[in-house]
Amino acid sequence: MNAGPREPLIPDEAFFTNGKPRIVSIYSYWKERCGVRSMPRRSDIDPTEFTEHLPGIILIDVERDRNNGPVDFRYRVVGTREVANRHRDPTGKTVEDGFFAESVSAALCSYNSVCLHRAPIFEPVSFVSKEGVPVHEDSIMLPLSENGTEVSQILVYSESHDNITPIELQRFIADSEIGAKTYPLTPLPKRSHLE
Repeated sequence: MNAGPREPLIPDEAFFTNGKPRIVSIYSYWKERCGVRSMPRRSDIDPTEFTEHLPGIILIDVERDRNNGPVDFRYRVVGTREVANRHRDPTGKTVEDGFFAESVSAALCSYNSVCLHRAPIFEPVSFVSKEGVPVHEDSIMLPLSENGTEVSQILVYSESHDNITPIELQRFIADSEIGAKTYPLTPLPKRSHLE
């Protein structure tokens, strides 16, 4: 994956027409909450208004140094599907310790790009997790700002292309760890809601 900064999302007709409905809806919710500002505050976001997204939601704190530059990213909230994907709960850990990406540098590049542009980043990603699980998902990273200028938190929503349930994912990982690898990891039919 390219190590350069990611480009901000410029939503066009194709994004709204062809994008995954939950990705489009969380972006639209974020945009509505911006009002006249470039980024909403955390207090503008009400999770009860997008409950179907919650299993795939991550909230990341942007920790800054004295010069107000981003120095660390820390998981504040991690949805149940995201915990299952990682096979561990990274809540409270830094992204360096709990990342779920091709590499730690890829994860940090994405979050640094959100801070640099102060705008949403959309990424379709494919990689193999540390546990050997193939991952194909779309992620959208949405900046939040308490002072209206700097990104203080990043709201992330990811959705798999494979529609694998957390139970199937855990079984695949468990089988892989004991060397069984007899359980096929196959896409499931589309569901009307997330687990």
